[in-house]
Amino acid sequence: MPRTTFEPRDRELLKGRNYCHVSIPTDDGTIQSVVVWCDVDGDEIVLNSAEGRDWPANLRRAGRATLTVMNLENPLEFVTIVARLVDDTNDGADDVINALAHKYDGHDYPFQPGQRRVTFRLAPERVRRHSS
Repeated sequence: MPRTTFEPRDRELLKGRNYCHVSIPTDDGTIQSVVVWCDVDGDEIVLNSAEGRDWPANLRRAGRATLTVMNLENPLEFVTIVARLVDDTNDGADDVINALAHKYDGHDYPFQPGQRRVTFRLAPERVRRHSS
């Protein structure tokens, strides 16, 4: 049954080096799906991107997304989260992407000249974990 809060195993999947599949409706009604790095902070999912990419614009317009985080060691275990956008900021976004780079790759993020980062925070509305 769907929940609105994270259980400990949900948090483990979000805190681990598991990739997040972000699905967002586009303005023509199709679904855009991207794979990104993620983390969890309190009760919010943290995502980061570069300004100018399509998916951040779609997330801002839609105000919500469906996130799926799959256990890389057991692809049949995953958590799916329907979430709403609660924060969108450039403040501190470089620090967030650097922390995510350390989590996933073990080193500093290779910043591109002129690139402006943005951090999104999403609050869960429905959470469901699947496993076998």
